[in-house]
Amino acid sequence: MTTLLMIYSIVVIGAGLVFFAAGTLGLLRLPDLFTRLHALTKADNLGLGLVILGLLPWAPSLWYALELFLIWLLVLLGGATGAHLIAKRALHGDGEDRQ
Repeated sequence: MTTLLMIYSIVVIGAGLVFFAAGTLGLLRLPDLFTRLHALTKADNLGLGLVILGLLPWAPSLWYALELFLIWLLVLLGGATGAHLIAKRALHGDGEDRQ
């Protein structure tokens, strides 16, 4: 049973790392701020979700599993809020002409 859990964890965490790499590639290669934000937030949120999903079977108790899930939710909330604020500021052009 632990061999199956190990294989499951390796596959799911590996998939999460692929999404992290795709988000980083999107950040480096896409042409403007809005597409970069979109690629980065979507790929990183899914990547972190998959990494946490791969770590959940190895959590020593239900409390630790809940903590991992809450960390993922806080990162989702923080990433979405940060991306929204960056996009809103870029859309309105606040602060571009200030010195």
